[in-house]
Amino acid sequence: MLPGCAGNVIKQGHQFQEEDLNQVRVGMGKDEVVLALGTPDTQSAIAGGTYYYVSQTAQQPMAFMKPEVIDRHVVAVYFDKKDKVEQIANYGLKDGKVFDFIRRETPVYTRDQGMLKEIFRNIGMGPAIPGVQK
Repeated sequence: MLPGCAGNVIKQGHQFQEEDLNQVRVGMGKDEVVLALGTPDTQSAIAGGTYYYVSQTAQQPMAFMKPEVIDRHVVAVYFDKKDKVEQIANYGLKDGKVFDFIRRETPVYTRDQGMLKEIFRNIGMGPAIPGVQK
């Protein structure tokens, strides 16, 4: 096979290790979270607010082909009305469904359901989120 035609794996966004996520603790302020994890990719103002950090992995079979996203993770840091960390989640897909790898459960969608639908809508066959068509 020609070296220029070999497939590529492309990683984009925030690539967190478990140690990085362990730095964020319930009760921390927003500034402390930014110091630990960096500036969020997007944020929500609902309730106390949420910071979202997105990472994805794409595969490009050949150099001239369009990369296809094969995995995406979202670290969500939820804040209470006093701007203190209330909860941390690490969402990804497991068996085609959005899964929180910190709590090890499929999340109950409340204040960020729309955001998660939008972020995961074009991965593989699509996650099993109410209101998302496959």
